[in-house]
Amino acid sequence: MNDYPGPGAPIRSGIPDHGRVPKYYAVKGELDELLDELGEGGVLPTERDLAVRFAVSRDTLRQALRELLIQGRVRRRGRSTVVAGPKLEQPLSLASYTEGVRRQGRVPGRNLIGLETFAADPALAGQLGLAPGDPVWHLERVLLADGERVGLESTYLAVARVPALDREFDPGASLYAYLKEKLGIGFGGADERIETVLATPREALLIGTPPALPMLLLHRLTRDDEGLPVERVRSLYRGDRFSFTTQLGT
Repeated sequence: MNDYPGPGAPIRSGIPDHGRVPKYYAVKGELDELLDELGEGGVLPTERDLAVRFAVSRDTLRQALRELLIQGRVRRRGRSTVVAGPKLEQPLSLASYTEGVRRQGRVPGRNLIGLETFAADPALAGQLGLAPGDPVWHLERVLLADGERVGLESTYLAVARVPALDREFDPGASLYAYLKEKLGIGFGGADERIETVLATPREALLIGTPPALPMLLLHRLTRDDEGLPVERVRSLYRGDRFSFTTQLGT
């Protein structure tokens, strides 16, 4: 009789039908139990000590730890490996990043990388309802949660629609709040696409992650309550720190 776990768990806990469990996967299961014992923020023993404890090679242990890192169960802190907290759940809605993080009791923040204008190419102009060559803002910021770098966001807006962005807007604040409260721009809908990618070397450096760590990439085109384009956003989130939720209906 097959031993199936509860709802939401992998079928047969990932054990192949032939019943032979890869050594790294068995070690990963034992590490999972250790993480539960240590609790969030707990520091794991050194790789050497863990390899001795589980009677495996350092390479096998590192493969198990690498999978736990990708899954967001552990994170690096200097030279140590610590137990990570639960992933941030970001709703797929017109709510801002700030609102989504605050709802989970975390402190949102952003670090400004750059704010500049450039001439829109035909593709971007078409998305924003502009003529090619019209000036566009590019706002790039690192996303923070409780001071931890968790993502990178690039926002493109027509300068004609938001002319004083460089003078009036606080880059550490919510752009949606500024657009609504200062300019009276309401949001009526958005098109959004999600895919998995690897960060470029520059993106990995800005977010502070290894280049091999999977990322969740969101492309969004937001429209106002009259159906006119407001912004195009490219948001890159750490795959080990974020999950996305939505509500479906008929």
